[in-house]
Amino acid sequence: MKKKLASIVLMLAISVGILGCTSTSDSGEKAQGTTAEVASETVTEAESSKEGSAQAEEGATKIIIDNEGNEVEIPTQIDRIVVTAWQIPAPLTVYLGSAEKIVGIAPQSMAAAENSVLSVVYPEILNASTAFYDGSNLNIEELLKLDPDIVIGPTGDMAQSIRDLGIPVVSISTSRWGGDVVTTTEEWLKLFEDIFGENEIAEKVQEYNKKVQAEIEKRVSGLSEDEIKKVMFLFNYGEETISTPANGHFGQAWSNYAGAHHAAAEIEGTGQATINMEQIYEWNPDVVLITNFNSAQPEDLYNNTIGNYDWSSINAVQNKEVYKMPLGWYRSYTPGIDVGVTMQWIAKTIYPDLFADVDIEEVTKEYFSSCFGIELTDEQIEKIFNPPSAASAY
Repeated sequence: MKKKLASIVLMLAISVGILGCTSTSDSGEKAQGTTAEVASETVTEAESSKEGSAQAEEGATKIIIDNEGNEVEIPTQIDRIVVTAWQIPAPLTVYLGSAEKIVGIAPQSMAAAENSVLSVVYPEILNASTAFYDGSNLNIEELLKLDPDIVIGPTGDMAQSIRDLGIPVVSISTSRWGGDVVTTTEEWLKLFEDIFGENEIAEKVQEYNKKVQAEIEKRVSGLSEDEIKKVMFLFNYGEETISTPANGHFGQAWSNYAGAHHAAAEIEGTGQATINMEQIYEWNPDVVLITNFNSAQPEDLYNNTIGNYDWSSINAVQNKEVYKMPLGWYRSYTPGIDVGVTMQWIAKTIYPDLFADVDIEEVTKEYFSSCFGIELTDEQIEKIFNPPSAASAY
């Protein structure tokens, strides 16, 4: 395939220690140590044979089914990956345990990486090119310069234009599973397994998510109708535009998991809905969660510093219940490798008394340690829970 191309030119665990990441395998840290020990030994005859076999299989391919239901022939040996889907570089890097093979990502992915723990743990992600794509438009010439073995993400006409170049395209979906962030994450991980082979990350994350989901559901199940809070997700927020997720997007799922009412539940759709302040006055949300897709901070709503909007009468503003969502591996509003942590952060943020026993910072450290073998520093934890405006995608 490469010859063909060349020819064309939380964060939180419901109580510290209760919901650690578990697996039948050793921790990532231990696994890494074992690998290092093996690498330091003399290569055995069997290993040499295996190496020769791998070289003999160069050029081999296999068929996978992507998120759009397409049969895609991909190389079994993948060394150069371009990713157009904004959310995918972070979970893919964690899944692979390295960003060395990721040679191209969207600028919006890079903005998040530069301001998150992703670039601290895997600094090589910063070497990826963003010149081939502006987030919506593809530059074919720049893409060809990257000489990818595979492109992950694009759908529709963009996917077809890349296939026409002879490059395998694996389409990623964010809407196929009704905005369910847990299911969407699991399906992405399954696709990674099909492409790159199985590893323990997928199992660990899925087990963690299920335990978290069950524990939160148990705690919020006793809330009365009067106790259930209404939460609004502020997706885009600028001088002229305010948008929030419709009922088929991720905000609905987050609200359901946390036992809250989604303010925009009445709006049909699978994307973002443009709204105005009159609509927000009508909803009068108890809690506002600001995503990292926009640069606003809680103070911008408290002080009305963006546009000609007046938030002063909104319950969330009067009660100081406006929060910037965390920036973990990626912008935490979306599905991703730390969905279980985000789920818990949202639940505790909305119902602090119900989750008073949760030490969010310690739980986040435990999650990163037990699932990925990564020991976060206090400074890194501070960065996760206080993301800068520079992490915005717009």
